[in-house]
This record gives sequence, structure tokens and C-alpha cells, in this order.
Amino acid sequence: MESVQVTINGEPNMLYKHFTEKLLGLQGLNITNIEENEKSIIIYAEMERKEHTCICCGTATNTVHDYREQVIKDIPAFGKLVKIVLRKRRYCCKCCGKRFLEINSFLPKYHRITNRLSAFVIDKLRDERSFTSVAREVNLSVTTVIRIFDTVSYPKAELSQVLSIDEFKGNTWGEKYHCILTDPVNKIVLDILPERYKPYLTSYFKQYPKELRNSVTYFVSDMWRTYADICDVWFKNATPIIDKYHWIRQTIWAFENVRKEEQKKLSPELKKYFKRSKSLLIKRYNSLEEEQKRQVNVMLYYSVNISRAYFYKEQFLNILSNKDAESAKKAMSDWIQNAENCGIPQFEKCADTMRNWYTGIINSFSTTITNGFTEGCNNKIKVLKRNAYGYQNFKRFRNRILHIFSHQQLKTQQAAALKRLLAENIFILTLYPNY
Repeated sequence: MESVQVTINGEPNMLYKHFTEKLLGLQGLNITNIEENEKSIIIYAEMERKEHTCICCGTATNTVHDYREQVIKDIPAFGKLVKIVLRKRRYCCKCCGKRFLEINSFLPKYHRITNRLSAFVIDKLRDERSFTSVAREVNLSVTTVIRIFDTVSYPKAELSQVLSIDEFKGNTWGEKYHCILTDPVNKIVLDILPERYKPYLTSYFKQYPKELRNSVTYFVSDMWRTYADICDVWFKNATPIIDKYHWIRQTIWAFENVRKEEQKKLSPELKKYFKRSKSLLIKRYNSLEEEQKRQVNVMLYYSVNISRAYFYKEQFLNILSNKDAESAKKAMSDWIQNAENCGIPQFEKCADTMRNWYTGIINSFSTTITNGFTEGCNNKIKVLKRNAYGYQNFKRFRNRILHIFSHQQLKTQQAAALKRLLAENIFILTLYPNY
């Protein structure tokens, strides 16, 4: 154990003391000794002696009754754990006889960790890390880390002009799915809801004033009927948009079901070939290279049903080339009419789905707004759940998600501000704080 003394010839080294205070950020402490080993740094310190006010009668006193040592955990430094051994004074009031501990600014009452260690833990939890990994890094128990994080709370957010809603798999609240609300334009996660069913969503959105709900101009969702009903009832001024990814994949699924069904009728060698080459069949024909087109033509030759399904799939994907809602409206109507009577059950069902969601699908051609940001958030939530092996407490789960994305939102805003300033040829002379 290496020990560093802070006195010279029996007198305090003021330069060292000043440096240590600035380095540690512990003003008001007298550092008496520092011990260091391979894993930790131990700082021995005591508060500067000063007059205190009695907590009972309010009389000023400077009389020390006794001393008590307390081991306090602080943020890691130089790759090592830091402990502060604080020699605390207990004062005695001459007036009423009350005994009380001296007050300091860095340690709350009954706590054994500094305020900044608590802030450090909360900052570390802005990533998709588990409580266990953070606890291991700062040498705290998992229970303590959770207790620190539970002081974090995010209130219900305000609604934005563009509202996106989607579900993701959860394991809290007794529900299989939770809901995420986002502003996909400004890339903000607004809220996390415990379930996706109509009674809860109705009670949730009912809390918002009518004028705020009427200010929502776009409502983006997938093909979950409850979302459409919520939009019709509570967001009457909003244009419903069905996310492109969700309605495009309906056709891909229909084609894949035909391929799988017809594949079963082929020889084992052809089955393997079709399975290995399925990505070529899914891609648009015009995007293939010449050799790939020849391979597709060979596969279509072996099955009439796959060839017919491929034709309707290609027709549908060509609709995506339309740049506005009016041109897409006619193309989609023609495709639905043809597919409804094509004799392929998978595509007849797909056409029926397109007709049921026709308005929301056509509206998606009039804007570039999608659920892409929301789906990206869902992927990060999956990482969070996987690292933590799931969550049982929904409130804690919600706060973790909002805590993560509040940090990312801040970084996005900072990046946008920096880009804007650089575009204006403004030199940045100040550093962004490390959140």
C-alpha cells in the first residue's frame, strides 16, 4: 500500500491541498492522507472546523463532542475505485445539550455515497447497459444502483403535430406488447404505454385537452385496427398514414407463401435451389443484373403459380414509383381490382387487406413521414431488454427507455446546432458539455 502524505515539516502543503481540492471537486475538505493500491484510491479527510447552528434550539456552537469515521464511496478516478474516509465531527450545543453531526454539501443525510456518484450512475444508465454492469463498474450493489435510478422520473409528454405509434414486445404489466409514442419528424420519444388495447389507449388520450389533440396533423401507425379507431375518435384533424413498410410486406408475404407452397411440389434439388435463391425472387426484376434475371426466369419456368404470383408482386412494387397520392390512387385501385380475381388465394387476401386500409396507404404517398424512427427505437429497446434479461417493473422499464432516448435527443439537437453553425462559418469556441 503506497501512502502519500500531504504535510511538509509538520505544516500543511497548501499547494497540494489546493490541487487536490480542484482535482476532486471537494472544496471545504482538509485532505490528511491518500492511500493507493492496484484497485482503489482511499482519501482520508475531514471538514474544516467552523461554527454550526444547533438543529434543536438554533444556538451557534463550535464545541466538538466527539469524532466518527464514515467510509464514503465516490466516482472512480484514473481507472480505480475511490473511497473517502471522512472523519466527521459531532457538535454539542452548550445551550440545550443537543448533539448533532456537522453538515456537508456533497453527502446527503444517511447516505454513504456522494451526490456526484449518484449523478455518475444515472449518467451511465443513459446507454442500453444493465443495472448489473453499472453496479460492477462503480462497486455498488445492484439494489443500490436501482434505488438511485428510481429517483429519475419522466412525466407524460406533450403531443406533437406528427404522432407515431407502434408496439413492441414487453414482459411487464402482464401484457405481451407495450406501446411507444414518438414524434418521427423531430425524432423524439414521447411516451411508453403499458398496453396497446383500446380501453387503455382511450383513457390515455382522453386526458389530453381537445385543442391539443386537434393540433395533431398526421397519425402514423401500422395495420392494427385499434390504432385506426383511436385516430378516428381522438384525432379528428389528423391524416391517418399507414407506414409503407407494413403494407408493402403484405405483398411480399403473399408471394413468399405461394413460393413455399409450390416449393413442396418440386424435387429435393430444386427445393434447395429455390430456397437459396429466394432473395432474387423477392427483389424487383429491374434491379437485377443480367445473370440474376436469367436465374429468375429459370425458376419461374418450373412453376406456373410462382410465375403468376411473381407477376402480381412486380405489378404491386411498380406502384411505389408513383410520386404523389393521385397517381398512386389509380395504380393501387387497378391492382386491387386485378388481384381480387386472380385465382391466387394469397393475393386475393392481400388485395382485401389493401382495400380495407386504402385511405391510409394512399396518404403515405403524400408525405415522407414513416415509422422508421419508431422502428429504430424498438430495436434499441430490444437491446436494453436483452442486456437486462427483461424487466418486471413497468415504471422502471418506461423510465429507462425515456432516459436513454432523452440523451440521444439531446445529442441530436447538439449535432444539428453544430451543423447549422458550421454552415454559417461560425467558429465554435466552447465545448459541448459531456452529458
